[in-house]
Order: sequence, then C-alpha cells, then structure tokens
Amino acid sequence: MGIYTKGNALRIADELGLDLVEISPNAEPPVCKVMDYKKFLYEQKKRDKALKAKASKVTIKEIRFGPQTDDHDYEFKKKHAEKFLKEGAKLKAFVFFKGRSIIFKEQGQILLLRLAQDLEEYGKVEQMPKLEGKRMTMFIAPHKS
Repeated sequence: MGIYTKGNALRIADELGLDLVEISPNAEPPVCKVMDYKKFLYEQKKRDKALKAKASKVTIKEIRFGPQTDDHDYEFKKKHAEKFLKEGAKLKAFVFFKGRSIIFKEQGQILLLRLAQDLEEYGKVEQMPKLEGKRMTMFIAPHKS
C-alpha cells in the first residue's frame, strides 16, 4: 500500500471495515497492517490446532522388577516390554528394593542390563541404570520406524 499517517491509516481501515493492527511498535515509524483481526486470530488458532495434532504424544510404560526376579517372571515381563516398544511407547524399567534388599543392587543392575541387551532389536537405551533412593531406573526408547 504505502506509508500513511496514523489518522489516514485509521480512516482507511475504517472505510474498508477492517482493523488497524500494529505489527512492529518499536520500529520508526511503527509498522501497522490493515486486516480483519478476528479472522486472523481464527486462522492462527486453526494453525496451532493442526500443529498440535501432528505432534506425537509420547507414552511411557513402566515395568517393575524385584532384585531377585526369577527367569519365568523375567521372560513374562520382557514380552510385555517388547510389545510396548513395538507400539512406540517409551519403556521405564525399574528394580524396586524393599527393606534390606538394597544389598542386592548389583543383581538389580545386572537384571536391567540383561533386559537392555534382550530388547536391543526393539529399542535403544536412553538412560543407563541409575540408583535413585530405593529404585534403580533405566529408560529404553523405541527405534524410529
């Protein structure tokens, strides 16, 4: 269009039945645009909603072990872990130490590392086993499809 004074810009916007929207107030002179502001807000909300719908929602599934989990229970939980990773969910595997079982923390770490090795084809370790209080936690992220 062109450069107009504030009064002229307001008059033009009024004649067109539109709004005068300040784009860059700190510029010299301030930059304004004549537009339908309600329509602009509507389209912006529509764009934001479309972007939000495209964003992937990350689900985290948990699997809990004891420090002395036997082979059958381990295999059963490993199958569930495989299923979760195939579905695209992140896996949080942890060993919970009750009472004095904290003395078996090496066994807990070995158990988690064994799980990571068994699930290598389905996902990669995002965080190695880390002891936090009474639980040792490890995160496994699925491979990108």
